[in-house]
Amino acid sequence: MKRASSRPIRAGNVTIGGGNPIVIQSMCATRTQDIDATVDQARMLHSAGAGLVRVAIDSAKDVNALAEVCARVPEANLVVDLQENYRLIAQVAPLVSKVRYNPGHLYHHEKQKTVREKVAFIAETAERNDIALRVGVNCGSVDPEMDAKFAGADEPALDGVTAMVESALQHCQILDDLGITRYVVSLKDSDPRKVIAGNRRFASMRPDVPLHLGVTEAGMLPDGAIKTRIAFEQLLTEAIGDTLRVSLTLPFAEKWREVEVGRQILEDIQAGRFRSVPRDFGEGLNIISCPSCSRVENEAFIDLAFKVREMAAYAQDYNITIAVMGCRVNGPGETDDADLGLWCAPNFVNLKRGEEELGAFPYDTVLDRLKVELDAIIATKTGVTTA
Repeated sequence: MKRASSRPIRAGNVTIGGGNPIVIQSMCATRTQDIDATVDQARMLHSAGAGLVRVAIDSAKDVNALAEVCARVPEANLVVDLQENYRLIAQVAPLVSKVRYNPGHLYHHEKQKTVREKVAFIAETAERNDIALRVGVNCGSVDPEMDAKFAGADEPALDGVTAMVESALQHCQILDDLGITRYVVSLKDSDPRKVIAGNRRFASMRPDVPLHLGVTEAGMLPDGAIKTRIAFEQLLTEAIGDTLRVSLTLPFAEKWREVEVGRQILEDIQAGRFRSVPRDFGEGLNIISCPSCSRVENEAFIDLAFKVREMAAYAQDYNITIAVMGCRVNGPGETDDADLGLWCAPNFVNLKRGEEELGAFPYDTVLDRLKVELDAIIATKTGVTTA
């Protein structure tokens, strides 16, 4: 398999880019403050073949727990996912191998400061602590100013790709101006077509920057693996991509399957085994759900995702997207583009129709209301009321 010509980036004891073997990553689904569970999962993912293992940090208590986890699993090359509090990097950088930040999340804090000032704080802290960075851009959580600037720049099927790519390029330029080169970029979406288009465009403009590949919120097996395979087969055969994650909605005890699926896809591509994609793939019912991770505030989210798929099976022939998100970080924004969206809080589920909020419902009753809304959409499309 032809390899990308990007520069090498060291993260812990692995090297991303520079023609090195592709690094498979995964993310702990446990709550970081549950130290024993997080240690067990980090070990499990490392043993399965993950070169980097990510955890989410959102508070001082998370940081304290992280210190213990790092001490007990030094071999796992832990990576921190900064959420909306970017200043936590000052506390976590001495502990980990790499930090990922989302440019869209920088917008929400300290609005009096410029993007460059915030990135400078992150970058300078990373450099002082000898760790790598990932600029992680998601189509569903692009900086609102970038989103507005490039509204309408894409054909409908690729809506948001230009804003995502331009956001990544903006942050690369900021880091370059600061003299920082030890960074990786990711451009993700739940639609493999957008992942392919965005990464192709970025790689053509910045072939020097290592790319982390992934189809975010790919959902459950087997569909999640199929969506991911579509993107990876096309990009990796074009020498685009240096590290990857398969993001699947899985029970906590089965998170190792993300690594297994990633390894299988790589082995198949290396051996020239490509699975044909059904001609109508992407048509009909599309259920997207985020991977179970430590941001999830109620593990009932995982069961709910499977119940949504089971309940909505009767609508498989209709072009309808249902999004099931597990946390307040990605939930509100990344359900906006779905026909129906659910984002899960600790004790209730927020239900949306497009960007319209329909209310908050208990976990044990939200499916009933979801079915009412699904039937209404089907009736609108067909003029026939579903029994």
